[in-house]
Amino acid sequence: MIYNTLGNTGIRVSKLCFGTLTMGPFQRNLTVPEGAALLERAFEHGVNFLDTAEIYETYPHVREALRIKPDAVVCTKSYSYDAKTAEDSFKKAVEGIGREYIDVFLLHEQESGHTIRGHREAIDFFLRKREEGLIGAFGLSTHYVACMEAALRHPELEVLFPLINKKGVGIADGTPDDMLRVIRAAHDAGRGIIAMKPLGGGHLISEREEALDFILGLDEVDTIATGMQSFDEVDYNCARFAGEEPDPAVAERLGRVRRRMLIQEWCQGCGTCVKACRNHAISMEGGIARIDYSKCATCGYCARACPEFNIKVI
Repeated sequence: MIYNTLGNTGIRVSKLCFGTLTMGPFQRNLTVPEGAALLERAFEHGVNFLDTAEIYETYPHVREALRIKPDAVVCTKSYSYDAKTAEDSFKKAVEGIGREYIDVFLLHEQESGHTIRGHREAIDFFLRKREEGLIGAFGLSTHYVACMEAALRHPELEVLFPLINKKGVGIADGTPDDMLRVIRAAHDAGRGIIAMKPLGGGHLISEREEALDFILGLDEVDTIATGMQSFDEVDYNCARFAGEEPDPAVAERLGRVRRRMLIQEWCQGCGTCVKACRNHAISMEGGIARIDYSKCATCGYCARACPEFNIKVI
């Protein structure tokens, strides 16, 4: 496995970061032993970095994984906006994973300089925890180019977690080139960069090799968060991220995995996906988009059209 230092934080992480969203109730809903087994497999390949979040409900999985590898680096995120919500989120995190400290704590899915300013009270709380030695590094995650630009004006945001992939699937306000420009500026300024959604939330799986070549070719990215739901996915990704050739049999099995679309429960009901679906597989029911899987071609056009990136392939 390849390892990098996360910007100027001094935190050493594997190039592959195990994203735990996919094992939680929003997607595969694996049991704690099932999730921990996948994490243990990744540890055996040299992965030492895990990504979770309060909303993912995967703290129990991470807690069990830390029994196996107590020195694993953990990143978590929350939507805290003031001192009270920040304190509650920090308490949930340390109690949830069974540690007194968090290696990397981020504000989750920030949108702009306005949201950074609006969450100042929470930011100050987390910075105090960092000064106390209870947080290793602090920053934010975002799908927005504008937010990355704003983050450059806040040196206290040491770690940035932007969405980037070869086609820009999920970037809310720009192109891959726009996001890359800001990522490079952040990297040059010493910020740690964790990339998310290298396969566009599953929508680039049919172009897996090209998508991984793109993200692995970015020297400005320290580590890449990738969700994995099977031993084959773990083995395949660990080989690729280590610069090795994956087992052909593993790659062949992954190519035969049947995928399906998932509409997140926080769908806003805007109807954009209905218009984008060429197979007339999506309709609105009770103000939420629903998929008729007998018509769905898993093409991903609906997800690319969704302004909130609420549709994934699992």
